[in-house]
Amino acid sequence: MSALPSVIQRIADRLAYRFSAQFSRETVERYVAESYQLLYSRAKTTRHLPSLTSRFATDRLGALASAQGFDLTGVPEVLFVCVQNSGRSQMAAGLLRTLAGERVHVRTAGSKPADAIDQVVAEALGEIGVPTVAEFPKPLTDEVVQAADVIVTMGCGDACPVYPGRQYMDWKIPDPLGLPIDEVRRIRDEVRTHVEALMASLDLR
Repeated sequence: MSALPSVIQRIADRLAYRFSAQFSRETVERYVAESYQLLYSRAKTTRHLPSLTSRFATDRLGALASAQGFDLTGVPEVLFVCVQNSGRSQMAAGLLRTLAGERVHVRTAGSKPADAIDQVVAEALGEIGVPTVAEFPKPLTDEVVQAADVIVTMGCGDACPVYPGRQYMDWKIPDPLGLPIDEVRRIRDEVRTHVEALMASLDLR
């Protein structure tokens, strides 16, 4: 493995300690390095790259721990996937987190992730008290699929790998990207209807 930038190596050191009960240092460093490269390859600026790498690697390692049976939180794991991970999947994830709280663990990913969450989508969610400031588009990786109990796809076709024992749903929801705010609000409300139905199916109402 080529040497990581010092700030990324410090992230690897911190996460190696945090996940020492689950994974070897080599495994953690590999995931940090891969997460850094996945984000670096599409970044327009490196200003926030260390913090995004830390969050992305942490989420991936948490998913890997869950997939391997280390993280027994006892709550359902839901993964929302769309193409750019900047519109529909972020809407669904934000709404589910807000409505269900700690009764569910939510992840998102994109088959071809954008650079940032669409600002009109963020505005429409903000109007109903759903925060997006801490979220960012993430590439779809294998371990987040393996960790999920329920995988909801929205327009990403066959990009999501299929594993036995998971519940798969495909929501036919229009892409909000590039649409005026009134149309995005309508799509937001449609997504909320789907999310509430999902919560009912998971006994989270």
